[in-house]
Amino acid sequence: MSAFDDEFGLFSETVVEEVEREPTRRAPAPRAPQTQAPPRSGQAPPRSTQAPPRSAQAPPRPGRPPMRRERRPNTPSSDPWAGHRRATELLSFLARKLVANPDTVAVELFVDESAQPVIELIVHPDDLGKVIGRSGRVAHALRTIVRATAEGRVAVDILDSEEAAEGSEDDPQPDDGD
Repeated sequence: MSAFDDEFGLFSETVVEEVEREPTRRAPAPRAPQTQAPPRSGQAPPRSTQAPPRSAQAPPRPGRPPMRRERRPNTPSSDPWAGHRRATELLSFLARKLVANPDTVAVELFVDESAQPVIELIVHPDDLGKVIGRSGRVAHALRTIVRATAEGRVAVDILDSEEAAEGSEDDPQPDDGD
């Protein structure tokens, strides 16, 4: 027998009788006096339409003021592109924290042919997997955060720097007329 077993009396030959305990009950909440006659048998009791007395409500938590959240009015700002610029800065910040080559991150805001704003994220080819993530989860999360920040419709395109360079070569350049 070990000292642990002896200390807690696990293997002692002495039998200790267990004391039966009565279950503890909370005192019932005081009831408001009834002003109506009790219902007849077979009828449902009348429902009270009055609010419970102030003493029956839970008191406020000590040391904390009551939580009140101020809401900003849903008025559009004077600059309709402010949200899109904020979203561009946020995407740039998040992308720089994700990649190994933060100096090569570029974020551009422009409007496509269908007049929809597009934010284009350009990263180093080695960092493209980090920005897209497994099964596109990181890219999906980035798009969700950017759309929430933009306060409107915006598309987010993710490109590597080689792909972005190829795309700019495909665009026809105006001829100077030499």
